[in-house]
Amino acid sequence: MAPTVQGPAFEDGLEGPPEPSAADPCAERDLVGEWLHGEAEGLDVFLSGQVFMDMIFTGLPGLPPPGTELVTDGLGSAPGGIANIAVAMSRLGLRVGLATAVGDDLFGAYLWRTLAEQEGVDLSRSRSLPGWSTPVTVSLAYDSDRSMVTYARPLPLSLEDSVGTPPPARTCFIHIDRPVPSWAAAMRRAGAKVFADVGWDPTETWSGDVLDRLEQVDVFLPNAVEAMAYTRTRTPEDALEALAARVPVVVVKLGDQGAIAMDSATGRRACAPALPVRALDPTGAGDVFAAGFVFATLAGWPLAQGLNFANLCGGLSVRHHSGSLGAPCWGEIAAFGESDEVPPDVLARYEFVVPYIPVAELERDITHVTRAEPTLRESGHTSDPSHPGQIRGGG
Repeated sequence: MAPTVQGPAFEDGLEGPPEPSAADPCAERDLVGEWLHGEAEGLDVFLSGQVFMDMIFTGLPGLPPPGTELVTDGLGSAPGGIANIAVAMSRLGLRVGLATAVGDDLFGAYLWRTLAEQEGVDLSRSRSLPGWSTPVTVSLAYDSDRSMVTYARPLPLSLEDSVGTPPPARTCFIHIDRPVPSWAAAMRRAGAKVFADVGWDPTETWSGDVLDRLEQVDVFLPNAVEAMAYTRTRTPEDALEALAARVPVVVVKLGDQGAIAMDSATGRRACAPALPVRALDPTGAGDVFAAGFVFATLAGWPLAQGLNFANLCGGLSVRHHSGSLGAPCWGEIAAFGESDEVPPDVLARYEFVVPYIPVAELERDITHVTRAEPTLRESGHTSDPSHPGQIRGGG
């Protein structure tokens, strides 16, 4: 359960935002959390970054030509940006703290309540900023691709400065395409493991300063393109070797080819294939993968099992068009294990997960397993090519 927080206020007479679900869509996360934490106090992971209001239009045949209007019956809304990984971690049972900022508008109120009340994220170090507009991203999803439009005003404060003294936590998660925040360095000195990702360099200079920051990182999770670009190598395997000389644990994500990893302290290596499912929307899958690997690390699982679990989580997420709310709960993991979506020999890779699934999920009728939905649900036609969106002339 998230701590009590003060969310954004409304002016008199304004209608409130969409209500988050009254029921926890991943109620089983508490059972897993009890097993994972025991009597320990404090957070499992702390992170900071910008949250966006994501609005995702689905079921489109393509982008609307100039002067026309495209009508579709699929729309989802969900917290985006740093919320993608925060929600994915919380749904697995991790106690997550997030430092972010939202505006005092309807979108900000919806994001605050969804994260704090529905998804159980601790927002005690987050702020609602009067007069500042919450960033919004509109995504148009068609075929296996999407186009996005984002509105964002500059933040009037530094999120790093707003953290202050970081909370006690077992791990933290950062992005090293910018300098390592002082709060992360302080947490590492206090014994927390620092997990790091990196984004695409729009300048394509792939500065060596980024690799120098790995001195303050314990686990690094780039994708193959980023890893090869920063290390100036030609294969993911060579990039893995180069990065392992700089950081204790390296995981290189290979997309639909899975992932490879190396623990430089022990010399152990591992590789794991991707989950062979039909991908409707791969956006955010890397964040869900990272959440799975953080969970596996805190659970004490071997490197190979950690890769397989991360691939399982990321693979389950790409089957949905719902942004952060497409991250799997344990109920979906249990239902997938009882399905015939993949052959038995593929499913056998994930047998080690079964003892950690809450008994309630194993005993539940899998035909009635529910999953979290975006604010506005898709009609059920939107993934069916026989029900495309309709284009009509603009007025």
